[in-house]
Parts: sequence; C-alpha cells; structure tokens
Amino acid sequence: MRTPAGTRAGADRWLLSYADLMTLLFAFSLTMYAAAEERKGTEASPKGQAVQRISVVPAMLDATTAPASDPLRERLARDLADAIGARRLELIRDARGLVVSMPDDAAFATGSAEATTEARRLIGTVGETLRSTANRIRIEGHTDNRPIRTVKYGSNWELSTARASAVVAYLITEAGIEASRLSAAGYGEFHPLNPNDSEEQRARNRRVDLVILDADPAPVTQTPLAARGDRDRP
Repeated sequence: MRTPAGTRAGADRWLLSYADLMTLLFAFSLTMYAAAEERKGTEASPKGQAVQRISVVPAMLDATTAPASDPLRERLARDLADAIGARRLELIRDARGLVVSMPDDAAFATGSAEATTEARRLIGTVGETLRSTANRIRIEGHTDNRPIRTVKYGSNWELSTARASAVVAYLITEAGIEASRLSAAGYGEFHPLNPNDSEEQRARNRRVDLVILDADPAPVTQTPLAARGDRDRP
C-alpha cells in the first residue's frame, strides 16, 4: 500500500533534528581540540621563554627579578630590625640592587647635612655588614619639591649632594668601607618615590638611599684630548 506524501514528510522530520545534533557535536569537538592544542603549545614552550601575563608589581620591584635567597637582605633585616620596625629605615629590593633607605627626618636636621647621632649609629651598623661584601655602594640624596635657600645651601641639588657626601665620608672614616667602592649622587627633588601632593608623601621623598649595587656599571671611557683632532682645539 502506498503511503501518502504528507505522512512520509512527517516521518522524516527526525532527520532534521539529528542533523542539528551532529552539527552541534562537531562544533563542540572542534572547540575542545583547539583548546587542547593551545594548552599543549604553552606547556611545550622552551624554558625561559616568557608567557605574556598581567603583573600588579611595579617594574622596579618585580618579585621575579629578586633572587630566591637574599642573604644580605636577611642579615641587614636582622641587624636593623628595631630601626625598621620604628620606620627609621626601609629595605627595598629593586633592579639596581638592595636599597637601605633612610628618611631625612630620621637622619638629618631640616636644611642640614650633619647626620644625627642615631643616623650615624645606623650607618655604622650597615657599614659593618657591608665591609665583608665586595659590592659597590652608591649613596643617593633626595629631597621633596619645595625650594630651599639657606646660607649654606642655595638649592635642593646642593643639599641632597651634601647629605650623600656626608654619608660617604662617614662610611669611610667610621665604618671602614674602602673609598673605591663608594660614590655619591644628589638628585634633588627629581627622583621621588611618591607624588609631592601631601606632607606625608613629601616626607617619604626626603631621604638618603644606600644602594648596594648587584653589578658594577660599565666603565666610563673618554677619548684622550690628543686623539680628538683639530676640531676640539680653540
């Protein structure tokens, strides 16, 4: 007996649902395969090849740049624990090396480059630890952005440089650090830790940093006058 056309069409409708299901399964399989291949490629990346990631750590203080073990920092943290706890010193690890940062109100009187008794004691403790190391040490003086003009210092440049030089002299004469390992720099207000928009922020910017360098900078070379030719002659 012949089946009517309408009945045949109704019976074949399940093929449409079946085709839709196959299409969905195919799309799902492709998605899973692509995800698996991407994960495999990430795991097979050569060691040391960076995978892009989002970091909330500032570049200068990126934890990935710090050594897994830092004996010098641990020793200074132990020797200076009281001063660190009282916020008279701060230990910072950055791209240059280990920084012992001293707020100026804990080290110097306002407008002065004469270290306080407490500051001299702390510098001496740091110096005792650093005597047994070979690292070079750069002393950096910093101020806030408020202008200064005193009888002795006409600008923040002069004051910050004088303070850095005073710490260098003390490390040489009192702590026994070799002069060839030391250098001094005055940055005035131009390398702040924070914006100078409040008294608290300005106070943190006024500081002297003892930067214990991880590596020596490349030596400065200068062309001898005799090799510069007639162009440099008057």
